[in-house]
Amino acid sequence: MNSSSLPAASPHDVAWHQLPAAEVLARLRAAEEGLSAKEAAARFGEAGPNELKEKRRGGPLRILLRQFRSLIIWILIGAGVVSGMMGDWVDAMAILVIIVINATIAFYQEYHAERSIAALRRMTAPRARVRRGGGVISIAASSVVSGDILVLEAGDLVAADARLLRSISLKCVESALTGEAEAVAKRSDTMETGDVPLGDRFNLLFMGTSVVAGTCEAVVTGTAMNTELGRIAELINEAGNDGESTPLQDKLNALGRMLGWAALAVVALLFGLGLLRGTGALELFMSSVSLAVAAMPEGLPAVVTVALALGVRRIAGRRALVRRLSAVETLGSTSVICTDKTGTLTCGEMTARRLFTGGHRYEVTGEGYGPAGEIQFEGRAAGAEHAPSLREFAAALLGCNNAGVVAEKGVWKVTGDPTEGAMLVAGIKAGGSPEQMERDMPRHHEIPFDSDRKRASVIRRLPEGKLRVFTNGAPGSVLENCSHHNTAAGIIPLTPEAREKILEEAALMAAQALRVLASATVEIQDADPGDFPAESIERGLVFVGLIGMRDPPRPEAKAAIVKCRAAGIRVVMITGDHARTAEAIAMELGIAQGGDVLTGAELEKLQESELRLRVRDISVYARVTAGHKLRIVRALKTTDAVVAMTGDGVNDAPAIKGADIGIAMGKTGTEVTKQAADMILTDDNFATIVAAVEEGRGIFNNIRKTLQYLLAGNTAELLLMTVCVLMGLPLPLLPIHLLWINLVTDGLPALCLAADPIDPDVMRERPRKRNGMITDRNFLRTMAVTATLTAATSFAVYAYMLQQGSVEAARTYAFTVLVFAELFRAFGARSESKPVWRISLFSNPSLLIVVVASLALQIWSQHHEMPGGFLKTVPVPWADSLALLALGSLPLLCLEIMKVARRARGADGKSAEAASSRAAISVGEK
Repeated sequence: MNSSSLPAASPHDVAWHQLPAAEVLARLRAAEEGLSAKEAAARFGEAGPNELKEKRRGGPLRILLRQFRSLIIWILIGAGVVSGMMGDWVDAMAILVIIVINATIAFYQEYHAERSIAALRRMTAPRARVRRGGGVISIAASSVVSGDILVLEAGDLVAADARLLRSISLKCVESALTGEAEAVAKRSDTMETGDVPLGDRFNLLFMGTSVVAGTCEAVVTGTAMNTELGRIAELINEAGNDGESTPLQDKLNALGRMLGWAALAVVALLFGLGLLRGTGALELFMSSVSLAVAAMPEGLPAVVTVALALGVRRIAGRRALVRRLSAVETLGSTSVICTDKTGTLTCGEMTARRLFTGGHRYEVTGEGYGPAGEIQFEGRAAGAEHAPSLREFAAALLGCNNAGVVAEKGVWKVTGDPTEGAMLVAGIKAGGSPEQMERDMPRHHEIPFDSDRKRASVIRRLPEGKLRVFTNGAPGSVLENCSHHNTAAGIIPLTPEAREKILEEAALMAAQALRVLASATVEIQDADPGDFPAESIERGLVFVGLIGMRDPPRPEAKAAIVKCRAAGIRVVMITGDHARTAEAIAMELGIAQGGDVLTGAELEKLQESELRLRVRDISVYARVTAGHKLRIVRALKTTDAVVAMTGDGVNDAPAIKGADIGIAMGKTGTEVTKQAADMILTDDNFATIVAAVEEGRGIFNNIRKTLQYLLAGNTAELLLMTVCVLMGLPLPLLPIHLLWINLVTDGLPALCLAADPIDPDVMRERPRKRNGMITDRNFLRTMAVTATLTAATSFAVYAYMLQQGSVEAARTYAFTVLVFAELFRAFGARSESKPVWRISLFSNPSLLIVVVASLALQIWSQHHEMPGGFLKTVPVPWADSLALLALGSLPLLCLEIMKVARRARGADGKSAEAASSRAAISVGEK
């Protein structure tokens, strides 16, 4: 065989599931006895190892350099250098240390973040059994090549994509690729339809999935990156948002550019005006540069880092782990949450909800795999008259069942298939006992589920020597093999009318988004297991009952979705489950209205432009693949939405990587998903996502109000200096005064504001726009008013003291009242809308301690020679210190009165709007 003539075995090129096994072998130049060692070596040399290729990433140095891309960082570096040149080594070192700490933390977070492909590689099977030259040998999975014949049995991991040649009772778990937790039955038949979802291709095996039952042989059709798992690896590489900055980074970079130009303009203006007025060049240079340094909020990087780090800790307390600091702020900007269904919005435990047996309907209470709950008839516990029918149904549910249950500290843990686990729990609640079943009717033979029959049967030995068949399966499939049914009056023939009524009951359950299975039983004569073909023993069955099951919504999920709606956040369900089930859960949780569902097959037919238009309205996507999920996320991002994406399987990883904020499930999530994510939920709960969004919003608000506090103080200093220069007055503040103000008022108070408790009203606000500035109109207006009030107070004191005494005294008083005003203002900066007396001072004790200590330090410096000499100030009498304290509180008092006035106007506006609405309603009613 000539390996060079081998066709590319890519899942994108050949529809392997449509081809007969013989033709697949022919196309691959393969044979059922396997490849020869020589041919396998030739193919390995051409295709390379069966390993997923990792996208080349930047090394540690490149990652470190990326931390210095921000313009504000370089401006601060320049400020530190200038401070050092002026002899202020303390301030210079403080600035540079802040920058180094910030870069180190960011470097550490990013260096450990890019592990998705490595995790994918760890998922591949380390060993594989293949036919080579007619014999079966074990080789490294990396040595598997196209055309190899895989030999698999229960417990094996699949080493490559393959087409089944033959199988016996084969079942595979493909949840990592498809999101379906249930084992999938496989067989080697050729499929006629080409356009089939990945999870429905029953004659194909996929790399990284596992065999849970049966045996098979399959020919390898694709290895390494030419597998479905490799395709997902490519999507993760393409989806990586390494080059994208977060909303906060964009806003801070824009702010840095603005402040940089403003600082240069101030330096040029003051220097030029000073020269025109005859001020000394050296004095002008020192004052102008000091003022430019003061204009820069050098504490901002530390504030942002501290706020984000505290947010990470608080979010961890709410059962979520954040892997990147910047993800915390992105959470706060989230406007769309794309979430999986199973285990996130639902409990992840299949639960029996309805029973139909003996002609009666029953409700099953209790949630999940737990002992709590009972069988109810018409709203109360089923009585003794129902016991015979329920016991018979319980025997059927337990008799054909491979699940197990273990009670640990009052909690039931079920092992095995989730559906069979739900049937087991329902059977126990109906009065059955698995232990008694095994003791009185030991298992004799089993006929596994088959997708053609749509039934599974277990044959058990009765005490008197006979055998009893228990069959479970699709209602239509079971009923067509039933001749009788069990009623309250006993076993009677199954009439067409009775059959129709049972099917109507099954349809009623299905309409409620329940998965419906039927149970039947029959006694047969003892025989050798080889004489038990399914077509002969699954005949003349006695219908026992119907069971309706579902994975119920989490109780807290609905409240969390209501909270999202109030916060202006859309919730979109993206699941691999069937459309009817997804729609029912979405409607119950309030995510969508009826008909608001788009399937993967329908999505496949949409152009990108069409999808971008429809994503604004679609809230439920069902039967989707990994590629579909990534397309949905990208389409949502084109609408300027900030998208959070949740998931647990490998098929979710590309979309998680491509979203603004990727969220992985900590309990059920694969390692690949966790490595691709920005945040990991330790409880796999949707409500935890909403809690994290709330924390993110609070953190952004803390950063915003801290920035406003810093910039208002810096702007006040600029205004005071500029006005005095324009009026020809001596400079009111010396360079040492400006640096001291930055140290005392911009350092610890700002950090305390960054750690402020989150406002409980934060989830009543609308999401921030992706392209919105951190310094919006309200921000700038408040900052300008605050700076003007602070500068005016200090200027009034300065002008008054110039008339009363020396320039040194005037500078001391202006400097002191400016410090007092900025420290008092820290209390008002805690909220843009609530007055200071509505926020407890003791809810942020750190800020209270820092402000009081700073005030005491400032007063102490006015009454001792050593700090006075260092700050170049004159002594201030105690009476004047008290007067300056009172004057320094005036800006805060004015700002708080303005807040009260704004709230009153807002309340009047809301009242008028409400009155107008009531009037409109009244007119409409008339």
